[in-house]
Amino acid sequence: MKVRSYPANGVRRRGLLRGRTEESSRLAPRWPSLSAWQLRTFIMTVLLLCALPAIALATSIPAQAIQHRSQLIREARVQWGMSAPTATFAAQIHQESTWNADAVSPVGAQGLAQFMPSTARWLPTVAPDTGKPLPFNPAWSLRALVTYDRWLWRRVQAVTPCDRMAMTLAAYNGGLGWVQRDARLAAAHGLDARRWWDNVETVNAGRSANAKRENRGYPRRILLTLEPAYMAAGWGGGMCSEGGLHD
Repeated sequence: MKVRSYPANGVRRRGLLRGRTEESSRLAPRWPSLSAWQLRTFIMTVLLLCALPAIALATSIPAQAIQHRSQLIREARVQWGMSAPTATFAAQIHQESTWNADAVSPVGAQGLAQFMPSTARWLPTVAPDTGKPLPFNPAWSLRALVTYDRWLWRRVQAVTPCDRMAMTLAAYNGGLGWVQRDARLAAAHGLDARRWWDNVETVNAGRSANAKRENRGYPRRILLTLEPAYMAAGWGGGMCSEGGLHD
């Protein structure tokens, strides 16, 4: 049995309790009223901040990435300016080779940036500052990756930097011509040819099912999974983040 405690005279001091309650109410902090939109934005921000460390832990950044970090930042800034989205490029290298400078794919792509020999030979013809092709040289690979990304970036158009980088990455993976054909097909189907997500990415201008699946997964993993992990680890801004490049 729960025993109630009363004053010795058996009378509850209601006035005293009410006074204390009123005093507590006056002293309590008053929170500003938030609109539904403001509250939703606040909640999403808190959830994102809480999620970033978990994303970083879930995506293990290879130890060898650290030795190339300064070089990547320098090369990215040369081509993209001081606001270069270095976390995006780090994520792309992670996807390509997991930072293994000696990596060779089953189809013959080489080095950190996984350039095919023909692409490595072609790139200096349109970007002479990349120098003699040395795909197994980390400095050359990093320079070539950010330079080729910039070359592709200038040849696609999109409504947001995130959509534009997704198209750039899709072109890096499967060829600029395919992205342009997909964009035209999207427009023919009444979709927005300047939006990658849920628009251009949903159509296929003729690639095999496997090639399309790989190509669509490439920008998604880089921008939506790996980029946040590198941002959380302090690698700078990303193209699909608020702090990404906007020109």
